[in-house]
This record gives sequence, C-alpha cells and structure tokens, in this order.
Amino acid sequence: MHIEKISEIIAHFIGLFEMTTDEMRLRANYAEGAGPGADGPALPDQDAFTAAFSSDLQLKDYDPGINYKSGSYEIEFGPARHFGRVFEESLEKLAAIAGKDIPLPHFGDPTDIVLTDEPELTVFAGPGSAISHVLQVNALYDDDYLDMTDGVHAPRDTSFVIEQLADFSTKAEIFTPFASLHRTDTYDGALKIAEDLQNYIRNARNTEDSGVASPDSDVTHHFVTTEPMDDKVYVNGKVEADIPVLDDFLPDRGLAKLPEEPDDSNTSVEQDDPSGNSLDVTAGANLVVNVASVINTGVITSVSAVMGNYHQIDAISQAFVYSDNDEIASALHSSGHSAEETGTIAKNIAVFEQSTFEASRHAEPDSADPTFPNSWRVSVIDGDVSFVQWIEQYHFVTDNDTMTVTTSGSEATVLTGGNTSINFSSFFQMGLQYDLVIFGGNVLDINSITQVSLLYDNDWVRAEGDLDPGADLQTGNNLIWNFASIHNVGTGGPFEAMPDYMVDTQKAIEDRDPNMPEGLSFDVDFQGYAGLDVLYITGNLYDMTIIKQVSILGDSDDVTQAASTILENNPDATVTIDTGSNAVVNIAEIVDYDSFGQTTYLAGQLYSDAILIQGGLVEHDTTQPQPVDDGLANEVIAFLDNDDPAGGDSADGVINAGHDFSWSSTHPADVMQAMVA
Repeated sequence: MHIEKISEIIAHFIGLFEMTTDEMRLRANYAEGAGPGADGPALPDQDAFTAAFSSDLQLKDYDPGINYKSGSYEIEFGPARHFGRVFEESLEKLAAIAGKDIPLPHFGDPTDIVLTDEPELTVFAGPGSAISHVLQVNALYDDDYLDMTDGVHAPRDTSFVIEQLADFSTKAEIFTPFASLHRTDTYDGALKIAEDLQNYIRNARNTEDSGVASPDSDVTHHFVTTEPMDDKVYVNGKVEADIPVLDDFLPDRGLAKLPEEPDDSNTSVEQDDPSGNSLDVTAGANLVVNVASVINTGVITSVSAVMGNYHQIDAISQAFVYSDNDEIASALHSSGHSAEETGTIAKNIAVFEQSTFEASRHAEPDSADPTFPNSWRVSVIDGDVSFVQWIEQYHFVTDNDTMTVTTSGSEATVLTGGNTSINFSSFFQMGLQYDLVIFGGNVLDINSITQVSLLYDNDWVRAEGDLDPGADLQTGNNLIWNFASIHNVGTGGPFEAMPDYMVDTQKAIEDRDPNMPEGLSFDVDFQGYAGLDVLYITGNLYDMTIIKQVSILGDSDDVTQAASTILENNPDATVTIDTGSNAVVNIAEIVDYDSFGQTTYLAGQLYSDAILIQGGLVEHDTTQPQPVDDGLANEVIAFLDNDDPAGGDSADGVINAGHDFSWSSTHPADVMQAMVA
C-alpha cells in the first residue's frame, strides 16, 4: 500500500503545480497596478512578524481513501487456487515469478499467469536390436553304378554307410557338448545359455586334466582346457607356433580339379599326341566346405559403464570321426593299405585372440590448456537390447560308387566323384558410435563355435580274372580340417570400479536434467572433446554369436578291375584308380568388438570364462558290403564300346558322373523347419 500512497501523493502535487501556473496566468492583468507611495503608511516588517499559531491536529501520512483489492491468479499445470491474501504476500510471489522472465499483466486484471516447467534434457532414440538367424543345409546323394564289361555284376547295398555315419555322430557328442544349444531371441533364453555354459565350464575346471588323454586306442586326442592362452595356436590338443596353411594340405583332386583359366597369349594350344592306352578312374575327390565369418561391432564406444554384472563366455568345441579302412586286392599295387599309411590327415585348429583397438593418433593438445566437454547429447533405449548372430551350416553328402572297369585299348577317363558342396555365410554389423555407453542392467557377451566333421571312406579295390597287376591306386589322401578363431577386441584391460559421477550421470539422464554432471567434464578419457555423445540402455544387453558347423561325407567306393578281353590289342595299358582325395573343411571366425577404448567401468560382478574342447576318433569299421535285393542303384551308367575295339583309331571314352555342385540349394524334408525352429 505504501507504493500506491506515494503514487497518489506525487500525482496530487503535480496537479497543484499545474493549478498554480494557471492562477499566475490569470493574474497577468493585475501586474500594472501601482505599489504603495512614499507617503503612504509604513507597513510592518513581515519577516520579524511572528504570528501566534498553535494547532492540536496530528500530521499523518497521506491517505487518498481508496481501498485496493488484489485479483485472483490461476497458475497453469497446477490446481486452481484463489489467492485472497494481502498484497505484501503477493509481491513476494510476483518477485519469484519475475525471475523466470514471465511477462506479467497489469495489477488487478483477472488474467491467468502461465508458468513453464524447468528446462528438460532432450533425449533421442538409440539404435534397436539386430537379430539374424542363418540356416544352410546341403544334402547330396551321388551313389553311382558303372559297369564297363559285358558281364553281370550286381549292385551293392550302401545303406550301411549312412548307419555308420549316424553312429559316428553319436560318438562325436562327447566332444561337442554345446551342439545342442537352441536358438533364442529373449534375454531369459540367453541367460539360460550363459548359465549352462558356465556350469559346464565350472565342472570341467574341477575335473580338468590339462593334456592329451587317450582313454581308447581309437581316440587320437581328447583335450579340454578352461584357460586357453591368448594368441596361441592349438592343433589337436597341442600348442603350435604357427597356424597351418590349408593350401599346403589340400589333396590333389585329379580329374575333379577345376580347369585353369586360359592364357591370354596367342600361343597355339594344339597337341599332336596319338591316343594313349590308359584308364583313369576318380571315384573320390569330393570337397565339402563350411565357411562362416562374423564381425560384430554392435555399439562402438570408447568408454562404457555397466551398472549390473558382466558375463563374458568364449567356447570352442571341435570333433572329427573318420574311418578309412581300405581293402586292396593282393594282385594290385597300392600306394597304401590303411588310413595311417595313406596319410589321411585330420586336424582340429583353434585360436583365441585378445587385442585393444588402436585409434588413429592426432596431434596432442597443449597440456597447459587442456579442453574438456561442456555439453552432451543423450540417446536412450528403454528395455533390453540384443545383438544375436546365429549361424548353422549342415552338409550331408554320399558318393558311394560301385564300378567294374577294364581297359579298352584307348584313353578313357571316368569321374564318378568330384562333388563340391559349399556353405558360405558372412555377417558384418556396423553399429553407431558413441563416446559413452551406460548399461543399466547386465551384459551377456557369448561367443561359441561348434565344429563336427564325419568321414566314412572304406573302399574296396578288387581284381578279377587274369589281370596285369600294374594299376596305380590311391585310396586315402583324405583331409579333415576344423579351424575356429575367436578374437575379442577392447576387453583386454582390467575393469575399473564405478566412479560416483557415472552414477550421477545415470540419475541425471533418468531425471532429464539438462545439466551435464561435472565429473564428466574432468574425465581424462574425454580430454579434447568439445561435447559428448552418450547412449543409455535402461535394460540388459546380450550379445551372442553362435556358429555350428556339421559336415558329413560318405565315400565308400567298390571298384573291381576286370581283365580286358582284348589284351592282344592294348599292351602296356596304364590304369589309375583314385577312391580317396576327399576334403572335409569347416572354417569359422568371430571378431567381436566389445569396446573401442581401454576403459570399462563395472558396478557389479565380472564372470569371465573360456573353454576349448578338441577331440578326434578313428574308427576301424570292418562292415562288408552286401548286394541289393532287387532294383538298381540311384544312377546306372553303362559304358561298353564293342563296335570297333581295335587299336589307336578308336575314339576316347569320357564318363563324367561327378561334378555335382550343391550350393545351399537343398531343403530339409520339413520345409517349415527353417521358420519354426
């Protein structure tokens, strides 16, 4: 009220001044009057005159007598209230509101005052989950029957090969305990897989026997370690200095070898060579290959903070089972009579690697004046985030050939093998880059590779009749190759304790506080940054890469070399028979970028486990083939040229029943398996 009174007083006196001016103007005409004369009466001295004046009135402050009543105010985003209070209290409220830069209406107007909220942190949507399931299945049946004579030779029943391979698969399960993992898209399912792996590793650690164990004479090696060394090469349970090179061990496929590219030169490619007298038979030379490569960056960050627990599990299990027990007729010359002598090679190769991402180096800032971030941009993902790459590759190839061959006086080549079956899968995930990633829950980081190779290559090479024993035979020379590599980038250094300012950062994001916590502005990891790009995941992160490769090859060949009925016309015939030279190859590689820096803060517990299982089994199966009851084999190929059997002018014969290429084109019997599995 004092302000109002003062205003009224000022207005009152301004009005009086104006009235005085007007009165002086009205008196302008009286200025011509004459003053008192000299002879007039003397007037009393006014200055010396003191009037006798007294008053009993008390001087008080000016009061115009106007009663003021403040109006009512309603504040938006709050309950409506009527402020019927004294004006002094209203001034205090208005002073507080004035600090928010809110324009106020004139006093007394019943106008609502709109109040805005405190400034909030603007958050952006983060990247979503990425889940991929790949299932590749190849099934190839190439059981051939060939008779180059005019006799009758019953085809054989090859069902025993499939039965033996099924038995091999059962025996390989002891080396591959993780082959039964089932695909999942949920955090509970991923947690169940992590718990199963951890329990198995814990039990293996309690009963571990570091070294190569041979409980059975047929077991080449059974190696288990729960502490595989980084950057070391494990080959059949032993540490080697270097990784073997696949090209150095691949067998020569002979007739099945792919043709070379033609030369661009103008050199003549004509040959002037009379027709030879030879027989070249290739019943093996099959190539079965699984290749899987996964490079996962997920979320690229230099600094990460995990508010829960961190589970890191790496597991590799490799197994091979094969039988190469050949029977060679004594009348024939063979390069070997058993799998050991023919040099069948089987290798399980595993590598665990650990490294830290080396960022490109820039010019170092002036240490006297370091710069730190003073602003931030925040992205938020509500709930769990999953990065799942699940790859399963299967091969089932049978090439059980039954042949009766003989020389014909000309150059003849027979290819009933040479099948090529390939599964290839490559996955590269490039995530978004952030300076800081905060995980509100747990982190599950699981990498698992399972490889199984099964080979049945029991061959029978027989001689019939009066036979020249000059044949060159190759029944072995097979290769089994399992190679697995897991390379983790960014988690090599120790985890650090969670600092308080990281907890404050999480709380600031949840409260939508626009002010960046002061601790981030002095973190040495962020020196040189003008601002920070932050990702906050409120739930859990599960990053799983599972690769399962199974290659099964049955190549049981039965070749009978019959005596030629035209020996007088084909002296010095050259016979070459190859029933081996098969290659079963599994190659898998995982490169997992867990972090692009050296700092990972952890508030919970760290669970880091790794396991390597390698096993090999050689079977000496003695099952003898039996003739089929009725009917013919899958393919019946007859080659006999009796029209003109004489000498060198007869045309060369070429039979090619191989080169069947299967490139992920076969589906399982259950056509819905790929969708519902």
